[in-house]
Amino acid sequence: MLRLRSPRKNQVASSRQAWRLMRVLVNCENSARVRDAFRALGHDAWSCDILPTEGDPAWHVEGDAIEAAYGAQWDLMIAHPPCTYLTCAGNKWFKPEYAHRFPNRPQQREEAVAFVLRLAAAPIPRIAIENPIGTLSRRWRRPDQIIQPYEYGHPDRKPTCLWLKGLPKLTPTKLVQPNIKRNRNGRTASVHHDAALRLPPEERWKVRSMTYQGWADAMADQWGNPGEPLLL
Repeated sequence: MLRLRSPRKNQVASSRQAWRLMRVLVNCENSARVRDAFRALGHDAWSCDILPTEGDPAWHVEGDAIEAAYGAQWDLMIAHPPCTYLTCAGNKWFKPEYAHRFPNRPQQREEAVAFVLRLAAAPIPRIAIENPIGTLSRRWRRPDQIIQPYEYGHPDRKPTCLWLKGLPKLTPTKLVQPNIKRNRNGRTASVHHDAALRLPPEERWKVRSMTYQGWADAMADQWGNPGEPLLL
C-alpha cells in the first residue's frame, strides 16, 4: 500500500475554491510536466514512473504504475502508457520478414494492451489515458478524442488519442500553423518529429514521448480547476 504525504497547507490555501482540491496521479510520467501543472493549481498531484523524475522527486513515485493506481485513493488519473508496442508507427516490425529480429513482438503487444486495460479498470472516478493512434482503437475501443499539438500552441503535428472516463473533452487553447516538411521518405512530418529522428536512439524516445506543455496546461486548467465541478 502506497503511503503518500498530504500537500502542505501553504501550498493549497490560495487555490481553495468552491471545488475541493483533488488527489491526482499522473502515471507513466517522468517529465513532471502534467504533474506540475496540476500542482500549480494547488492539487495534491503525484507522478509515477519506473524512471526517476526530471522534476522535484518529492512528488514522484518511482515504481510500478499498476501498484500506484490501485494502491491509494485518487480523484483523477492521467496515464501515458508506453506506446512502443501499441502505436501503428511500429506495425511494420510485426511483419513476417522481421520475425527473426523481433520474435517476441506479438507477445509484447499483448502485454502492452493488457497493461492499458488494467490501468483503465482502476477504481478511480476520473481517468484519461493518452496514446498515439494505434492498436488500442481496435483491441479496446475508439478514443473519445484526438488532439494535436498545433491546437495548443505548438507548431507540430502529432495526432494523439485520449480515452476518457468522467472527464470532458479538451478544448483547444491556441491554434497555430503546424511547421510541416517532407521527410526523406517523401512523407510529411513535423519539424519536431524530424529533429527527434536525428538524435541517438537512447535520447530519441524521450523527446518523442514528452507531453507538450500546452497539453499539460490544458489538462490542468480544464480538468483540475478547483472552481469548476467536473463531470461525474
